[in-house]
Amino acid sequence: MESHSPESLVVSAHRIASHGAVEMVTRQTMDHFVSGTSPMQILALTTPGANFASDDAFGLDTVANTLYIRGFNQSQLGVSLDGIPMGGQGFHNWNGLGVDQMEIQENLSGLTLSQGAGALDTPSAQTLGGAITFTSADPDDKAGGRVSQTFGSYDMFRTFARADSGVLNSSGTKFYASYARTAQDLWKGYGDQQEHQANFKLVQPVGEHGKITAVFDYSNFDQYNFMSLTKNLWRRLGRNTTYLKPDYAKAKEYAYYAQNGGIPPGLPNGITNDEVGDFAYDGTQEQRNYLSAVTGEFQIAPNVTSKTVAYGHVSNGVYQGSNPFLTSPSSGVPMADEAGHPDVRRLGFTQSFDVKLRNNDIQTGIWYENDRFNYPMRIYEDGQDAAHNSKSNYYANQSTTWYSDAFNTNTFQFYLQDVWHITKGMTLTGGFRSLTQTTHGGTSFDQTAALASSFGTYYSHPTSGSLTAASAFLPHFNWDYHFLNHHEVYWDIAENMRAYDFGQQSSAGNPWGGLGSAANPAQSVFNASKQTLRPERTWNYVVGYRYNSEFFTGSADFYHTDYINRLAAITSGPTNNVYAAFVNVGHETMNGADVLGAIRPVHGLEITNSFSWNNATYEDTALPYNGTTINIKGKHQVYYPKFMYKANLSYTWHRAAFNFNTTYTSRRAMTYINDQYIPAYWSSNLNLSYDFGKIGFARNMKASFGISNLFNRNYIGGVYGAASVSGDDNANLFVAAPREFFGTVAAQF
Repeated sequence: MESHSPESLVVSAHRIASHGAVEMVTRQTMDHFVSGTSPMQILALTTPGANFASDDAFGLDTVANTLYIRGFNQSQLGVSLDGIPMGGQGFHNWNGLGVDQMEIQENLSGLTLSQGAGALDTPSAQTLGGAITFTSADPDDKAGGRVSQTFGSYDMFRTFARADSGVLNSSGTKFYASYARTAQDLWKGYGDQQEHQANFKLVQPVGEHGKITAVFDYSNFDQYNFMSLTKNLWRRLGRNTTYLKPDYAKAKEYAYYAQNGGIPPGLPNGITNDEVGDFAYDGTQEQRNYLSAVTGEFQIAPNVTSKTVAYGHVSNGVYQGSNPFLTSPSSGVPMADEAGHPDVRRLGFTQSFDVKLRNNDIQTGIWYENDRFNYPMRIYEDGQDAAHNSKSNYYANQSTTWYSDAFNTNTFQFYLQDVWHITKGMTLTGGFRSLTQTTHGGTSFDQTAALASSFGTYYSHPTSGSLTAASAFLPHFNWDYHFLNHHEVYWDIAENMRAYDFGQQSSAGNPWGGLGSAANPAQSVFNASKQTLRPERTWNYVVGYRYNSEFFTGSADFYHTDYINRLAAITSGPTNNVYAAFVNVGHETMNGADVLGAIRPVHGLEITNSFSWNNATYEDTALPYNGTTINIKGKHQVYYPKFMYKANLSYTWHRAAFNFNTTYTSRRAMTYINDQYIPAYWSSNLNLSYDFGKIGFARNMKASFGISNLFNRNYIGGVYGAASVSGDDNANLFVAAPREFFGTVAAQF
């Protein structure tokens, strides 16, 4: 069961389909954008209330990618692919996989979005707001293939190829195999981005009443990162500020000043010593993923269907960065290569039943998953004349293990809902889900003290223990009424709960990470907070109206959210014993509205405008901070804009298509007390295409051209990391990519 949202900004023939409570971005919509563009970026460009930002034009960088939907970020949304749970979509994804790595974009047939109260049948322990369901395309019935080649700015190229077997025998067996490679240089600094993906899908009908589907997806993502900045660094040093590589001498110089105080010569006035420490030689990430699933869908009775999904996901990689606060003992260089080695193994299944009665559709199902997560942090020495290689030689026997973390998580969910068809065009849906998740683990090995004299290691926040988040009854109700052919009204109410995050011990933002201080051990802080911590919860309310005709589409949604037990990393304790804690920062109240209007005055032309307003404010009057308390009541939620405006012009004439979209994003609060803001910005894109039809042995030949950031705006895009309570203290801002050009030639055989 999913909540309503207005139609999106796409050309009439391609616009988001609306049926009841479901909004769907179609394959035709995605084909309006440059091949390989992140589906999350397409979603944000075409949907009111959604905001996506990054530091590269394709949205490949999982560190900088930032998606918000009506105030909820990508780690607070339920996400699944073909019924397979995909967890949060953020960086360090210990419980799932980002969409850009789980499926090649061209193999997606579409996605559905619930913007408001989520979806009961989505297997997710993260859902506080909406839910996104991705669907992969089935193999074609006819044997054939398709290829596309994209070229672009900064030596970008992307190759996609897919071969379909067609129906192979009388039982209907068919499959496809596909491959995509994306490569581009970073638009600033040293390095590149590389991604290899492979998808395989087999469909085997079983008689007339069922089918078995098997999938195998592989991805290998390897990239140099962009350096995150403070607002001060961005304004004083410019948009091209990034890591120091390949200037190794400068990197050593900056590391010396970071450890010993002062400002290196050549930096302008206004740069602080803390910001010198934000610089590093380089940072990279590599992630390999293997995802397999078998799905059985059968009609087991005339009015009963069953769907079973069994899946396994293995993920590992290297998250590397030069650390200017360590020392390489053999060379004496005041920096060292610090690399985390995440290792994830997820195994699980879902089972659902759909029972159709005369006036009722009853759905019920369960989900179970076991998630094992290991994360050793190792140190690799830098030499006097050269740093450790950023992309190779990351073996345990070539390193010194600083610490290691291990977690094991078990998740169980049950849901039951009934869709009652009251009368023609009117339905009432009611149901609930039960969710429980238990995580055991934490620090399994730590030698901070032993390495302090050689590597200069500092407090690493070791802790371990278990936490359980559970709720037996999370209700969801929805009413929908279509009337007078073109009109629809609806409301949606739901309660949601989000289980606890976990992560490696030095990262903040979860109950196990970044806790305590050398004077107040992390384990003591964890033990104390365990007695008072409660999972985050929300009550979401949505009411809306939609009008849809051949000439005009209009919609208006109004929503309210009560956010309970909002959790955050905060410095706490008395003034003589300040330490890092993960605490309840109070309630939050969110009110918002999305309004959209689209006119189609002539065939092929659509002009769409939408406006979004969100007033999300904190309610805490005594937030513990730095040995005292502060009042944040009435302060706006960090990182989410209060206003967004989107305009889209699409025109299709015969075989040619034109699309222009522009988005205004208002300023975003950077701190809990709202004393610092990320400036507002405009961003625009232009896409042109021409379909040549059949040429030779190609059934379809198409050429397209796109420009991202059309007017070359210099603005802050993605954000990663915890917000400061006050001040421009955290280097967690990423500058958006400048104007880039792309051209694609695609053919289908």
